[in-house]
Amino acid sequence: MAIKFQYNKTALHNLNKQLKIRQKALPTLKNKEAALRLEVKKAKDQSLDLEEQLNIKISGQELSAGLWNEFLPELIKIGNICISSRKIAGVSIPVMKEIVFDEKEFSLFSKPDWFPEGISFVKELANIVTEREFYVRKMALLDQARKKTTQKVNLYEKVQIPGYEDAIRKIKRFLEDEENLSKSAQKIVKKRQQKQKAVAV
Repeated sequence: MAIKFQYNKTALHNLNKQLKIRQKALPTLKNKEAALRLEVKKAKDQSLDLEEQLNIKISGQELSAGLWNEFLPELIKIGNICISSRKIAGVSIPVMKEIVFDEKEFSLFSKPDWFPEGISFVKELANIVTEREFYVRKMALLDQARKKTTQKVNLYEKVQIPGYEDAIRKIKRFLEDEENLSKSAQKIVKKRQQKQKAVAV
């Protein structure tokens, strides 16, 4: 990205200002990027942990798989998921507070006696699956923000800061050359005037 500028003191002042803004922002952006990278890893680890918990719970029911054919899925369903949000490194993330279940009444005498335990098990699975989805979503949001921050860090570090420094260097050289030429011209004029005075005398 070529930085457009004019060879004058106003442009030099503006470029210096822009350079300082970017140099000041760069450490903050790098810290944000590192924090987001860490949070993405935490969210990924947490979702994998929940995945493992889910697999353990399901594999623990393999022996009683036949019993689940008797279970009535309409006895329980998710009614509502209470969500709040919190900010991590400036990124708003949804956080699961709790799951509200809608349960249908059933007769303990006419249904198998393991149904209440089965309902508790279904609730546990629903909690794990929903929480895992929240961590997957959190990971995606944070990773997207991290990528944007990394792009901005690279833009500042590799393109804009060197570009502004180069432009400032060019303007300074130009202004120095202009000043040297002006001084040289003044010396030449002064010498001519001195010669003319000497000839006149």
